[in-house]
Amino acid sequence: MKLLTLESIGKSFGVNQVLNDLQFTIDQGEFVSIIGPSGSGKSTIFNMIGGLLTPDEGSIVLNGKRINGKRGSISYMPQSSSLLPWRSILNNVVLGQELQGAVDKDKAIAMLKKAGLEQFVHAYPHELSGGMKQRAAFIRALLSPQPLILLDEPFSALDELTRADMQRWLLDIWEQHQPTILFVTHNIEEALFLSDKILILSEKPAAIKKSYDVPFQRPRNEDLFLEETFLQSKKEVYHYLKNVD
Repeated sequence: MKLLTLESIGKSFGVNQVLNDLQFTIDQGEFVSIIGPSGSGKSTIFNMIGGLLTPDEGSIVLNGKRINGKRGSISYMPQSSSLLPWRSILNNVVLGQELQGAVDKDKAIAMLKKAGLEQFVHAYPHELSGGMKQRAAFIRALLSPQPLILLDEPFSALDELTRADMQRWLLDIWEQHQPTILFVTHNIEEALFLSDKILILSEKPAAIKKSYDVPFQRPRNEDLFLEETFLQSKKEVYHYLKNVD
């Protein structure tokens, strides 16, 4: 079932055309990654889906409703955890629910325990490591009632070992709950490991030049990185990325 559809989206900032006839769909429960050249408009796409920007042309449709310029329709997790320093971890992760008027702290505590944060439920953000903060931020996004989660390079600031650990954890959480996720990354291996589908952007003005169906079955683990089929898929995505118009 289609959850999100972008139809013929165009966006310019003055004379700088960023997006031109951008079109794609995301099904409910699908994990989709976007990759593309630097400056190709990935953040602009997220800002339009989130209602912070309005497209000059086209429609953004979520659950059958046009949401151009409408805020509050999606859950968003930026590159930094953006936890509020004056709120405990528990009160941070229920913030999205709080804004919608229906808080379930028991569910939040249970999810924090599954994330290995049981001892930090009543701690404050400064007491957590970078990876722990990102786990808390993702739980906040997962607990929010919106049907779509946007993840904007959430692991880019982490060291390689922590990033690998977070990828495995995110995959495990996704497989348990199967939320619909749109994920921006510059890392081809990360996109292949996590996603059902990868959308490859062209240079500006950006459009979708290739929708790549990831061929690996779920559940997945890190042994996948060592398989010849994974290397072949990485080469294919790299080829599409380097040969965008």
